[in-house]
Amino acid sequence: MSGPPPRFISPPGFARLRAEYDRLFGVERPNLVETISWAAANGDCSENGDYIYGRKKLREVDRRLSFLAKAMKAAKIVDPAAQESRDQVRFGATVELVDEHDRRRTLTILGNDEADASAGIIGWSAPIARALIGARVGEERVVRLLAGEISYEIVAIRYPPRAETI
Repeated sequence: MSGPPPRFISPPGFARLRAEYDRLFGVERPNLVETISWAAANGDCSENGDYIYGRKKLREVDRRLSFLAKAMKAAKIVDPAAQESRDQVRFGATVELVDEHDRRRTLTILGNDEADASAGIIGWSAPIARALIGARVGEERVVRLLAGEISYEIVAIRYPPRAETI
């Protein structure tokens, strides 16, 4: 039996997780604890809105902190700019596609924790990403979705520029 799938993430994506964790742990959580302590000192907690809301919010923050800690611990940071095989779709690629109706799409394949469909960023385990991995310009790939199959031709593949070595 294999363990959980790898949790690939780009360096900026990991930095965003770390920044959120640091903000929640270093700012929001201490402020909530202070508010809860103040509210508890005011007497009857059963009808104290600040106390009840503060406890609820603290549980949400603690759950998010737990999620972020696990995500960062399991993260495998992959820098798309360091990708050697730039003629194939891999993690970090920005891919231009055209479907059978000549509609163009541009997608960037990053970590599942970085996915933002409205910005054209999809997680590497999404069905369309899995179908595109390994493809080259000019190849056609069929994506199986709940709504049916869609055929895409890969028009272009781009990666971030490599860092200059000094």
